[in-house]
Amino acid sequence: MACPGKEERMKIEVLGDGCAVCTRLHNHVLKAVEKSGVRADVIRTMDVETIAAYGARSMPVLIIDGITKVSGKVPKVEEIIKWLKV
Repeated sequence: MACPGKEERMKIEVLGDGCAVCTRLHNHVLKAVEKSGVRADVIRTMDVETIAAYGARSMPVLIIDGITKVSGKVPKVEEIIKWLKV
């Protein structure tokens, strides 16, 4: 149960090794959060053990509230916005 008056925040995780593609996904997520106006904590994880624990086979990986939305590619900002508003 949420505390009265406290807004729920989405948890968005970007998993990757820090390569250019992973950085691009992280930047797209930040733009999507800004444009959509949702309240979210964006966490970028580059720790290999943590990434392995998720069972990621290809990077980057985008996880929104515990659900893997995409792996191995970078969706457009507009597509990420749609996932944030569901």
